[in-house]
Amino acid sequence: MRADARKNRDHLLAVADTAVTEQGVDVSLRDIARRADVGLATLLRHFPTREALLDALLRTSFDELTAQAGVLETSSSPEIALVTWLRDCVAWTTEYRGVTVLMAAAIEDTESALHASCVTLRAAGARLLARAQAAGTARSDVDGADLFALVAMLAWLGDQPSLAPRADHLFEVVASAILTGEGSGDPEAEHRLRARS
Repeated sequence: MRADARKNRDHLLAVADTAVTEQGVDVSLRDIARRADVGLATLLRHFPTREALLDALLRTSFDELTAQAGVLETSSSPEIALVTWLRDCVAWTTEYRGVTVLMAAAIEDTESALHASCVTLRAAGARLLARAQAAGTARSDVDGADLFALVAMLAWLGDQPSLAPRADHLFEVVASAILTGEGSGDPEAEHRLRARS
């Protein structure tokens, strides 16, 4: 890609990021083009569909959350790794209103531009969950799909003005329902978990 084309693409992504953060994933492509001071045809030349634009916009965050899961697997206890990743994933999805609906649909739609990124992200969370389950610190009746659904649920709560003040409390309730409190043999584990997550 030529330098000027790359610069234009990066500009469109920066404008789209602001627009999606402010208005959610359903923001008008025409509005994004207007904000970027380009024609809709120019936007569509770079990103022929809304999903293509969102995939380009969100892929970096997906990749970062996936990489974070790998780091947490080797640097933290299983329960802390799981809850830290879950909290960060919820915080990220709350930034982009409506992204959880898009992600849930993309998981099921192999033709979606977001499918591969969403599947990889869900697998990263599932690995952290399986590690905590193997250590006896997470419920065995929860799987990666459940964890992905819980991220969507918690992000939705944070996006509701009347419920947002309770989002942190409800996150703690859900996290404590996933964790069993067994397996570590350390009575200070719960205290450390709360302090570090």
